[in-house]
Formats: sequence, C-alpha cells, structure tokens
Amino acid sequence: MSPRRNRRPPRQDGRSYGGGAWSSGLEDREEGPDGEWIVRTIAPANAIKPYRCPGCDHEIAPGIGHVVAWPADRGGPDDRRHWHKPCWRARFQRGPRVQRSRNAPRY
Repeated sequence: MSPRRNRRPPRQDGRSYGGGAWSSGLEDREEGPDGEWIVRTIAPANAIKPYRCPGCDHEIAPGIGHVVAWPADRGGPDDRRHWHKPCWRARFQRGPRVQRSRNAPRY
C-alpha cells in the first residue's frame, strides 16, 4: 500500500492557496472600488506581534486573528497593513477620519 498524500486539490478558479517562507494563512485576491488587493488571513496562533489597525486605529494584540492586505500592483513589504477582520469588511462604510482638537465642537 502506498503512503497517503495530504495535499490539497488545485482550486477550480486557478488561484493558489498561498505559500512561501513566511506564509501563515490563506492568500486571496479581492477586487474593490479602491483597486485589487491581496489579502492574507492570519491565525491567532501565528499573530505574535502587536499591530495598529488602519480602520479603527486600535491595536491588534498578539494572539488575535486578523488579515493582512496590500495592493496587488505594488505589493512591497512597506505596503502591507494589518486589519481587524470586521474593519477590513467595513472599510467602505466608514466616513473620513476627522482630526479635531480637544475643545472643538462635534458638529
């Protein structure tokens, strides 16, 4: 009897599952009004550093699952951003971030 192979079958749409030396999750491509993005899911066990979410401006603590996204056309290491999963899904519903002074009115 031959040994069992634990390989994934190829995806039907031709995309890869991700991979590489630093891969910690599945890589996918998403198309949106702001362009095409490469999105990777990071499992809680692989989240070992704190990051700042650009959606809500809160910290993503170590041990919290999140997504890493970067533009598909210019995907360098400096362009990667770590997002909370709900913040990534709701990024088009957010209004512009307005910086107010401490005593400014809120209207």
